[in-house]
Amino acid sequence: MHLPLPPPALLLLLAALAAAVTTFRPDWNRLHGLARARVEVRSDSLVLPQVKAFVTQDIPLYHNLVMKHLPGADPELVLLGHRYEELERIPLSEMTREEINELVQELGFYRKAAPDEPVPPEYLRAPAKPAEGAPDRPDL
Repeated sequence: MHLPLPPPALLLLLAALAAAVTTFRPDWNRLHGLARARVEVRSDSLVLPQVKAFVTQDIPLYHNLVMKHLPGADPELVLLGHRYEELERIPLSEMTREEINELVQELGFYRKAAPDEPVPPEYLRAPAKPAEGAPDRPDL
């Protein structure tokens, strides 16, 4: 039995819908005061090759981003404020390593070239944004 294929326009629509569901777009109003983040994972979720690659190879390169093992936790990026208050949870299971890296960088996390490289002074508080009306230069 041979089933007819859906028209190409329908396939494109379905692909766009799938991408929209898996791609997180930050709501900057909710993320005011974003200062740090942690990736929560359980050991068996590290069988997801994209998440495992991000956790083992990329997290050590980011400033103010850590990993935390939790029993029963689906892999999530937990965005935190200055007082460690939770601002947002972003599921990572359906994201590729590249998408996770793009998201973390879009959120303003500083990525070092090597894990032991020092963080430049202007990025020590990254991804926190300066308060509105604050001078751009820290010495003013």
